[in-house]
Amino acid sequence: MNERSLRILEFDKIKKKLKKYAHSNSAKQKLDELEPYDNIYEINNNLEESNEALEMLMKKGAPPLEGLFDVKDPLERAKKGGTLTPDQLLKVGGMLRATRKMKEFFKREEQEASYLKLEDLAYILTPINELENEIDRAIVSEEEISDKASQTLHNIRRSLKEKNSSVRDKINSIVKSNAKYLQDSLYTMRGDRYVIPVKSEYKSAVPGLVHDQSSTGATFFIEPMSLVNLNNEIKELMLKEKAEIDRILTALSLRVKDHSDQCESNFKILTQFDFIFAKGKYASSLNAIKPIVREDGIFNIILGRHPLIEEDKVIPSDIYLGEEFNTLMITGPNTGGKTVTLKTVGLLHIMALSGLLIPARDNSSVCFFKEIFADIGDEQSIEQSLSTFSSHLTNIVRIMESDNKESLVLFDELGAGTDPTEGAALAIAILETLSNRGAKLIATTHYSELKAYALKTDGVENASVEFDINTLRPTYRLLIGVPGKSNAFEISRRLGLDGDVISSAKEYMSKENLQFEDLIRDLQEKSILAKKDARDAKLIRSEAEELKRSYEQKLQRLEQTRDKAYMDARSEAKEIVANAKDEADEILKAMRELEKLGISTGGRQRLEEERKKLKDSLEDREKKLNNMKENEGELIEKITLGMEAFLPSLNQNVIIISMPDNRGEVQVEAGIMKVAVKLKDLRKTKQTKAAKVKKKRELKLNFSKVEGRIDLRGLDAEEACYRVDKYLDDAYMSNLGEVTIVHGKGTGVLRKAINDMLKRHMHVKTYRLGGYGEGGDGATIVELK
Repeated sequence: MNERSLRILEFDKIKKKLKKYAHSNSAKQKLDELEPYDNIYEINNNLEESNEALEMLMKKGAPPLEGLFDVKDPLERAKKGGTLTPDQLLKVGGMLRATRKMKEFFKREEQEASYLKLEDLAYILTPINELENEIDRAIVSEEEISDKASQTLHNIRRSLKEKNSSVRDKINSIVKSNAKYLQDSLYTMRGDRYVIPVKSEYKSAVPGLVHDQSSTGATFFIEPMSLVNLNNEIKELMLKEKAEIDRILTALSLRVKDHSDQCESNFKILTQFDFIFAKGKYASSLNAIKPIVREDGIFNIILGRHPLIEEDKVIPSDIYLGEEFNTLMITGPNTGGKTVTLKTVGLLHIMALSGLLIPARDNSSVCFFKEIFADIGDEQSIEQSLSTFSSHLTNIVRIMESDNKESLVLFDELGAGTDPTEGAALAIAILETLSNRGAKLIATTHYSELKAYALKTDGVENASVEFDINTLRPTYRLLIGVPGKSNAFEISRRLGLDGDVISSAKEYMSKENLQFEDLIRDLQEKSILAKKDARDAKLIRSEAEELKRSYEQKLQRLEQTRDKAYMDARSEAKEIVANAKDEADEILKAMRELEKLGISTGGRQRLEEERKKLKDSLEDREKKLNNMKENEGELIEKITLGMEAFLPSLNQNVIIISMPDNRGEVQVEAGIMKVAVKLKDLRKTKQTKAAKVKKKRELKLNFSKVEGRIDLRGLDAEEACYRVDKYLDDAYMSNLGEVTIVHGKGTGVLRKAINDMLKRHMHVKTYRLGGYGEGGDGATIVELK
């Protein structure tokens, strides 16, 4: 993608907003380097990742990436055999903690939704719990090593503590006994050694080592001789402590070196997650969707919004191209939204081709363009002596020198800045040339010649930005199919210009021009409505076909399940019969052998044993068959509409929705499907109903555990909003009428973010700041619907 179009369409501002949602500098760098991908596979892959991230944020909250730091330098240092600082080890530990938590974040129950792209990425993560625990146990802060790092360090520090206590007791005694010689009745430290401040005139009265003197020379800091040995022992212990700390850091650095490859792989994956979830968080802030990416030159953006315009001010527009026409000519008044429309189309395409979700409605589509060219804005240059017309033409020449096939070209005020007749002719020639090369074009203009050109030329369509005559203001809505009107006469009349003057002005216009304006007025009411109805119908039909396919697939799965159940039952029954037959044959064979032995040789007793064995076996088989019948349930003798029954062929409960017909069949509802079954195939469901009641009771107990308040202090605005959203859902399901959200006073940023979210939340009836005894400005009281 050419750099100029990315700059003109302000993709850099999108990336700047994206970077605010990333934690690590590596992810921010990836976002800074983001640009449209050059193949459809990467585009769809990245869009799917962004969409999965958005869904996970909505359902599971923010991922545990808070402790993620850049560890490239520490890992590189460790690989070279260097010793890491406590700060560097803390960062490695934070990365390992994020790895473990991220792995846990992606664990899910069988019934939970799956996120294939992100789960595949999480599968690569390799937690190193042992190294993580060692670092957590050893490093307290960026400058402090824990006593738990080793037993040796613990013993050294304990001895050091005891020595310091002894020295303090000793020096306090010395201070008291030499109080008359001292400047102050206290002791101090000089170079890790305990000293006392002695007046200069009593210097010789206190035997010891002079370590320092005051700037005036009135005080000498002397280490008493009785403390020298104790101070030496303390110094020796401090050296031992430092040596042990160096040993611990070296050992931990070697452990990091041993796992450097795994650490680098984990950091790379976590950076990718940071990158992906930043896109998901930005999509959430825009209420964005995943677009369909087409390769046939057609796109259809439904209710697309410019992402850099505030949500309460932006006007959504339907913009489509490539199916019925390849060139769109937009006309209308200045400041009416023509340029914004151009930028919206270009920027939404760049975002989608870069793997970002776009602010539009579901089922919107974009096209995979190899290039997007934009000539928007006035770039006249005094240094290069370029006028407005010259600067535009210079850029147009640059565009036409490129390969325009499979490209989207956006022109703002094409042909402006020169003689209108020549400018319009030049604009038409440029449009035709680029269209013949295979480019898709959108251009804005004020020239009537271009409106007429669009009306009479196949593949070219007029569009306009709507203008409200009553308010004399643009509505910023794009109307495809109708050229814009000048509205000069209507505006003049509304502003109070005399009617005779307006009538006189109309006489100076040709009859054809007046008829053209009337034609536009008629077209605006008829053509727009017809095309909108046709497009809505097409969209509804597409959705209906998708639902039909979905239901057909579910019905096919139900039929397969039923057939499999029948086959399994038949196989099991055959196996039971075959086993019984084999066992009976064995018993009969044994009985014949016993008869040959004769009664006198004890054969009668063994015969009775074998007969009893056969009888027990048959009874066991009969018992199993009876159990099978019991499991099938009781037949339903009398039915009522809406009653619940069990359908063994589907192995699930159904609802009866019709009375039996002349064939003995009833209609039942199984989930979302309706099927006809024989009444004799249905069974009663007493046990099932009991299970359902129990399940409901358990759910109710779970809901009652939701507390009436949530504390958000210490969280950033984004994480707080996600937690409040989930909390309000739980509170609503638990039938709580009023809840308290504690956000603290602080700077007010968190309170504002929460209040903005509450304005739009579906469960919120009213909200207010807390009163006296309710937390004041540090809490918000929410009344639920």
